[in-house]
Amino acid sequence: MRRPRLVACLCALLCALLWLQTSGAEARADGETERITLWHAYRGAELEVLEQLIQQFEAERRVEVETLPLAYDAFASKLAAAIPLGEGPDLFIDAHERLGSYRKEQLVAPVGDAYPGDAAFTEPAARAVLLPAIEAGGEPAVYGVPLSQKCVALYYNPALAPGPLETLEQVIALQQNLPKGTYALAYEAKNAYAHAPLLAGFGGGLLAPDDQSFGFVGEPAERALALALQLLETGAVPADADGALVTSLFRSGKAAYAISGPWLAADLAKGEGPKVPYEVAPLPTIAASGERMRPLLTVESVMLSPDGAARAEVRALAGHLATREAAALRQRRAHTLSARADVPVPPGDALLAAFSEQAKHSVPMPTAVAMRSTWEPANRAIRKVLRGDASPAEALESARKQFDDVRRPPPPRASPTPLLLITGGLILFGAFALVRRARDPEARAALRKSLPAYAYVAHAVLAVGLLVIAPLLVGAATSLFVGRPDAGYYVGLANFVEILTARGGPLLASGSFYVVLLVTVLWTAVNVFFHLALGVGLGLILSRENMRLRGLYRVLLIIPWAVPNYVTALAWKGMFHRQFGAVTGLILECNRWLGTELEPIAWFARFSTAFTANVATNVWLGFPFMMVVTLGALTSVPKDALEAAEVDGASRWQRLRYVTLPMIRPALIPAVTLGAIWTFNMFNVVFLVSGGEPDGTTDILVSEAYRWAFTRGAQYGYAAAYAVLIFLLLTLVTRVTGFGHESK
Repeated sequence: MRRPRLVACLCALLCALLWLQTSGAEARADGETERITLWHAYRGAELEVLEQLIQQFEAERRVEVETLPLAYDAFASKLAAAIPLGEGPDLFIDAHERLGSYRKEQLVAPVGDAYPGDAAFTEPAARAVLLPAIEAGGEPAVYGVPLSQKCVALYYNPALAPGPLETLEQVIALQQNLPKGTYALAYEAKNAYAHAPLLAGFGGGLLAPDDQSFGFVGEPAERALALALQLLETGAVPADADGALVTSLFRSGKAAYAISGPWLAADLAKGEGPKVPYEVAPLPTIAASGERMRPLLTVESVMLSPDGAARAEVRALAGHLATREAAALRQRRAHTLSARADVPVPPGDALLAAFSEQAKHSVPMPTAVAMRSTWEPANRAIRKVLRGDASPAEALESARKQFDDVRRPPPPRASPTPLLLITGGLILFGAFALVRRARDPEARAALRKSLPAYAYVAHAVLAVGLLVIAPLLVGAATSLFVGRPDAGYYVGLANFVEILTARGGPLLASGSFYVVLLVTVLWTAVNVFFHLALGVGLGLILSRENMRLRGLYRVLLIIPWAVPNYVTALAWKGMFHRQFGAVTGLILECNRWLGTELEPIAWFARFSTAFTANVATNVWLGFPFMMVVTLGALTSVPKDALEAAEVDGASRWQRLRYVTLPMIRPALIPAVTLGAIWTFNMFNVVFLVSGGEPDGTTDILVSEAYRWAFTRGAQYGYAAAYAVLIFLLLTLVTRVTGFGHESK
């Protein structure tokens, strides 16, 4: 009776779904509200203005706009994953410099009649969204509707600074008159984006004029780096400064000047307590060159996906977000500089007036695809020079080689015939084996007998197949291709050959597969050793019945495991900061107490210290797991065996060595194996704590694969080949070590 009822319920559900689909189609035909999907990375006042503009548009038209906020760093990767599958937005708001990559990946389309014309926008904004034709002799097209312009400018505190700087070098003299612990200028000296104004002041750029070659080379680049190093060595600029530190120093009155964008003003407004007085002015000139510092200009624009560009309502929404009224509202409420030429800065808004003046002396960021490949080598070159590891010329030449290596042409096409023959042969062999087994009467009888058991595990097999096996197969297939999945071509094992041959360079060169593998093995061995030593040691201590408050200690020691590892990683990274970290402060205080003086440790300037910082963070995250496993395993140790050993005269150490440890060993072996696999692929700690510094030497295989996929020209096939090699290595190690045999 159960089966007919189940069939009837399934039929009823299917009929209901068909009715809903049919009625939905009829409702849309009768004029149901049209739905538009918009993605953005706005927050705060900018988000409030966007929501208000969308509400106005929805009230004017029978349209429902669904918005999805995303993190800026993940924006491009999510678009690339969603739009080709038809699951992406109809339109989205993003920075114009990504347009070249978006067009190459077919994520955007010309905006058509959503663009009101060049006359409506400033010249840099109009030029930023205009891309040359793809085909020879074709006309250029507009791929975005500009909304706002953003660049960095000079903030200064009137209580510490005499006024706007005339030349950048003036901060060196100012530093001598400031109190201890106060800096003349705070900016992200190690970041290529923040360094770009200095570079432009000497006539250089990150990308060459042809938009294909690495431009961060030659005399202008060397002079710019020399000046940045001088500012750092004189103490006028803090070392290892990031955006959060710049904000903190300026907000607390510890920096006379700061180079930052409008986001700093928003952060200063959010701070509690007394507000620091500040004013904003354009960046100064550089005395050594006599030229003005020119920052990179970013134009935030509305972009349309190929599907969205074909819909009139989507184009209308894009035009609505860029009207004069919308631009004026955005300037008044969100204090973002409009990209429209016919919308003046509100009277009395000194902040926007300063950024408007700075935008006139800015360099629009190139939209070329090669631009995305400049950031990593440029950042590494800057950090090398500021750490004193290399001269500007040596660091820049190394960066150029890295850029050229990433931009090298992909492998040629390969014939899929060998793969098809091998695959066909395996399928035929499998089919022959199944037919042979099916003809065996005993096998058929065993299959009929096992059908009820198969019914119980079918859902698990389906779930594992979809969630585990299918992604593994897709990843393995991707490793045989280059380019996007929908536009790439088959290259066979070329990606594996390039990895295993170190891309034609020395096998033990920095960044090669073998060097990264050695670092990964060292990383795994050191971490697992400390996980096991601390976990077993604490487990033995907390298992003592006469220990007071052991329940409280157990809870406290499990907390590091319970906290998300990315939160812990970011916290530990802050503690290892060179000047303001808790670990650095503790070491300095201990040395003062001992009567010795020690310079602050630049934790991420050397492999040894950066590796130590990574290990300390991961040990903190990993030892609770081993402790919990040990506590569970110790409950299975018979007290009679321990008492008998004690009666026989065995010491405490002998009882531990010959009784306790052998008995908990079967439980520890799988835990150690799992811990080794997790540590081998512990991406979060390496990426968030050291970031691969210095110069990528602390990267492990999984973080290196990530960089090839997302920071080195989106080479997904090459990254997938890394993933396949990681899988094969882990499979080989677990088989060789005999995990299955030992755990029986």
